[in-house]
Amino acid sequence: MPSLAGLVALIICLAVAGSAAGQVVSLPAVSEPDVAGRNVTVGYFVNPPFVIRDAEGALSGMSIDLWKEISTGLSLSSDYVAFPTIGALLAATQAGQIDIAVSNISITEERAMVVDFTQPWFDGGLRVMVEESGSNSAGDIWNGLQDAGFLKAYGWIIFLIVLATVGLTLFDRRFDKNFPKSWREGIAESFYATMLLVTKGTLPGRTRLFGWMGRIFSALWLIVGIAVFAYVTSSVTSVMTSLAIEGAINGPDDLPGNVIGVLDGSVGERAMQSEFIQTRRFSDIDAAVQGLRDNQVDAIVSDAAVLEFFKRQQPDMGLDVVGRIFNPDKYGFAMPYADNSLMVPVTVRLLGLKENGFLDTLENIYFGDER
Repeated sequence: MPSLAGLVALIICLAVAGSAAGQVVSLPAVSEPDVAGRNVTVGYFVNPPFVIRDAEGALSGMSIDLWKEISTGLSLSSDYVAFPTIGALLAATQAGQIDIAVSNISITEERAMVVDFTQPWFDGGLRVMVEESGSNSAGDIWNGLQDAGFLKAYGWIIFLIVLATVGLTLFDRRFDKNFPKSWREGIAESFYATMLLVTKGTLPGRTRLFGWMGRIFSALWLIVGIAVFAYVTSSVTSVMTSLAIEGAINGPDDLPGNVIGVLDGSVGERAMQSEFIQTRRFSDIDAAVQGLRDNQVDAIVSDAAVLEFFKRQQPDMGLDVVGRIFNPDKYGFAMPYADNSLMVPVTVRLLGLKENGFLDTLENIYFGDER
């Protein structure tokens, strides 16, 4: 009996399985929300080339152009609201003050905990901006000379030049009948002769005094002048070389030990904090670059595309973007979790624009062949 019962159970199972195999399991359809005609509050943070605002307040940039194309396809109207920092923009998104945040917003795990993201539409990452090599300021060189003790030596050299000027004046007034009788003219003449000795190693007119003794005197002065000139030149050169070596930042590996400028609330700020690197916050890239030029920071860490675009637009500012791209990430548009009814239609539209090449066209407009 147990064998017969098992056989019956096996037959029943096979019958049920065969019946199920002949049926198609239908899943409930996911309908795309109808958002046509909706007015959307769009928050943005000015960060060229992704968001650009001209003097009249007109908006452009890769992020703005992409959103305009998406909203046109979905028949949406937009009210734009500016925010001073990327951190303020994300905080407003989290609080539901805006419907969507449009800028170069890096998708991170920390941010995804508080706001929702569309599909990525741009591959980003961080790079380093510095002042071009050889652009050490006079203040840097002066401080370097002081730290090395050269300024004290220069003080002694100046004292010796003054002493030599007075000594030559007294000497020539007594032994050279053609020397100016006026003290002002005599001091000027002796100072000129002394500086000529220091800079060129020549002392004209001295060899005719006292014959061979005058020649020996002149030779000794030549040695002193050459030594002084060589000392000053070598000391300045050594300080400038030291500044170039010690202060060189050629990429992310050189950042520790320096003060780095970052944008408030940015991924660059988080990256520097995670490495325990000292930072100074700025509201936007213009303020950060001004801080770099004013020696408030040693370098700037921000989105690679933003730094590269700024350098290309300002070629005469003496800036350079150095090193590899690090902390690679992706950009997306952000929406509040409380009301993300736009998420499905915006993402679907975004994927369509990626497929039809619209995103590639935008990238070529703003970056050309650089990416």
